[in-house]
Amino acid sequence: MTADSNRQSAIGNRQSPLAGRRIALGITGSIAAYKAADLASKLRQAGAEVEVVMTPAATQFITPLTLQSLTGRAVVVDMFAAAEAEAHVEVARRADAFVIAPATADCLANLAHGQTPDMVTLTALATTAPLLVAPAMDNQMWEHAATQANVETLRARGVAFVGPMEGRLATGRMGAGRVAETPQIIGALLALLGQRTGDLVGRHVVVSAGPTLEPIDPVRYVGNRSTGRMGFAIAEAARDRGARVTLVAGPVALETPWGITRVDVSTVAEMLAALQQATVACDALIMAAAPADFRPSKPADHKLKKGEGDEEMHVHLAKNPDILATLPAGGVRVGFAAETRNLGDYAKAKLPAKRLHFIVANDVSAAGSGFGTETNQVTIFHDDGRVEEFPLLSKYAVGHAILDRVVARL
Repeated sequence: MTADSNRQSAIGNRQSPLAGRRIALGITGSIAAYKAADLASKLRQAGAEVEVVMTPAATQFITPLTLQSLTGRAVVVDMFAAAEAEAHVEVARRADAFVIAPATADCLANLAHGQTPDMVTLTALATTAPLLVAPAMDNQMWEHAATQANVETLRARGVAFVGPMEGRLATGRMGAGRVAETPQIIGALLALLGQRTGDLVGRHVVVSAGPTLEPIDPVRYVGNRSTGRMGFAIAEAARDRGARVTLVAGPVALETPWGITRVDVSTVAEMLAALQQATVACDALIMAAAPADFRPSKPADHKLKKGEGDEEMHVHLAKNPDILATLPAGGVRVGFAAETRNLGDYAKAKLPAKRLHFIVANDVSAAGSGFGTETNQVTIFHDDGRVEEFPLLSKYAVGHAILDRVVARL
């Protein structure tokens, strides 16, 4: 196999971080058990092998046949009725991670005290894989001192939690007790796996994403078409490799990925200030944001009105500071060059000017490689003269390709 084919194979494996992973999914007797169907489906779509174990109470809310149809594997409720001898031990041994979603207050109490009345707690006691728990219950049950003591006991043993979330509960009350949504659970699972096996464990990675909006008046602004998808994908990839991630984001319509510290900014001045603080002791800075090059020199305090007969409005622009050139720190420094022509010339010129180790360049006018897409096609220019061209990939896979090179530099 050639070096190029090896690289393509490695890139392909980065497209889905759960591909080939064996995930045991425990479901307990909560009204939120129906949401486990979506979780099982999404895990399998991501390439994971999913084995479901259920408590008898859980089968009152969702049938084993539903989960079997979604996972393609037999569901175990009764250890003594399972086709596999010692099913709880075998499922536990195979698992790369065990997720209990939803987990009732009764389940948490049994886990904390080593009680094993059902297949879920039996499997939890038998496994050495990392355990992720997504609680679901009434807010008064969650807030009870006994439940909180059980949670603290489990946290002290290394059990990870996702949720519960605030919102409307089955009783109609509002409060903490809703099971986390599927993207949050999967994000927490990826973060947990990354902390166990990732090559960025113990590292702090700072990523910027999205545009900046420079005000003309309180209503209008100077901005660009950046959606932040590339920066958010890099942040997720870094989290999934075990890094502590700070994401400095301009105004974008994207949810914060689980386990990532997000700092929201609007203007270049705000982004620069946030990055100056975040990069004081970071291991890597990846500047995927698209800060505005210019800002209105005198933004109006009130909305500018269109006068009768006005055919033009003149806005005087002042040059913004270059964020990367201004920042003194950052560890491994990575820049981006979004261009529409002369890609190589413009990208290579930025390497010394911004003191970069390498720069990721893409033609935003190319199909599938512009703003708002799920994919990107990039070329990486290194400070030692090397040039690497990549095919069209998901932005998450591009994020891993960038981080592979960051890891090599660290």
